[in-house]
Amino acid sequence: MSAELRVGIVGCGMMGQEHIRYIGLTEGARVTAIADPHGPSRDAAYALLGVDVETHEDYRALLAEAPVDALVVATPNHTHIDVLRNALKTELHVMVEKPLCTTVEDCREVVALAAGHTGVFWVGMEYRYMAPTVRLVAEVRDGAVGQVRMVAIREHRFPFQVKVDNWNRLSRNTGGTMVEKCCHFFDLMRLIVGARPRRVYASGGQDVNHLDEVYEGERSDIVDNAFVIVDFEGGGRALLDLCMFAEASREHNEIAVTGDVGKVECAVPSFNVYLGRRDHGQVTTETETTDATALAIGQHYGSTLYEHLAFQAAVRGVGPVEVTAEDGLYAVAIGVAAERSIAEGRLVEMSELGL
Repeated sequence: MSAELRVGIVGCGMMGQEHIRYIGLTEGARVTAIADPHGPSRDAAYALLGVDVETHEDYRALLAEAPVDALVVATPNHTHIDVLRNALKTELHVMVEKPLCTTVEDCREVVALAAGHTGVFWVGMEYRYMAPTVRLVAEVRDGAVGQVRMVAIREHRFPFQVKVDNWNRLSRNTGGTMVEKCCHFFDLMRLIVGARPRRVYASGGQDVNHLDEVYEGERSDIVDNAFVIVDFEGGGRALLDLCMFAEASREHNEIAVTGDVGKVECAVPSFNVYLGRRDHGQVTTETETTDATALAIGQHYGSTLYEHLAFQAAVRGVGPVEVTAEDGLYAVAIGVAAERSIAEGRLVEMSELGL
C-alpha cells in the first residue's frame, strides 16, 4: 500500500458522494477512482472531487486498472453480492455500505469470502458512529445500567430518499425496509445487548408512503411503519419503533437502554445523553458534540467521518475491524425475519434462518 491510502468509490449516488465528502476530511487518504454506470451520478462525483480522478462506467474496469488500495461499495443493495464476489478476489481493503446483501444466503457467501480475504473487510454502519450513540454504548460497557434487560430504539423520520430510478421503492431491490433501513438498528441491538438473537416478532405495513407509485409494472411494496421485538439469548429484549411519515418529530432517533442498575438514553439531532440510576432516581443530561464541518456535509450527523477514521486505522494495522461480515449477516437476518413476521403474521425463530 502506498503511504497515502488510495480509495476507489464503486457507486456514485447519494451515499457514494457522502463517502467522497468525508474521505476528503481525513488525512492520508484520497479518492483516486470512481465507477458508476449512471452518467449523472458519475459526473456529480467527479465534480465533488475537483481533481483528476479515474472514472469508469464498469466497476470491474476499476478493479482491474485503477490505482487503488481500498474500495467503498455504495451501489444499490441488490448489486452488492456481485460486486463483492469480484472485489473479494482482489487484495484490496473493502468497505461495503449497509445492508451487506439483501438475502441471508448472499450474506453467508460474503462471510465465507471475507474469511479468506487478505484485506480488511468492513460493513458500513454509520449509526454506530453517531456521537451520542458512541457515548451510550460506552456507558453500557462501563456498567452504567448493569445487566442489559431492555433496549428501545425509535426512528421517526421522513420517507425514503429519492434514488436513481427509485430503485429503493421495491423490496426485491432493497431486501425490504426491515433490511434496507432497519439493519442499522438491529446491528445496534446486538452491539448493546451483546448476545445472539433468538426470535423476532413484527407488526407493520405500507400505510402512507408511495402507495400509488408503480415502476415497470410493479407497485411499490416497502413498509413505512413497524414495531419489531427481538428476543436475545440470556433474556435481553429489544424494540424498534419505526415511522417514516413522521417528519414533524422533536427527535429523529432515540435509544434507551435499561438494566437492573440504571438507564441511559440518547437522541439525535439534539445529541443529548441522559443517565440515571435506580438507587437515587436522578437523571443527568449531557450533550455530545461532533466536528462541525462533518455535521454539515452529510446525511448521518457527521458519523461517516468517524467511520472512515476507524476503517483507515484498521487498514493501517493500528485499530480493529469494528464491523465484520458476520455483523452484517446478523443485521440482515434480523431484518429478513422481521419482514417474514410482518408478511405472515407470526413469530419467527432465528433458527428458521439457520442462525
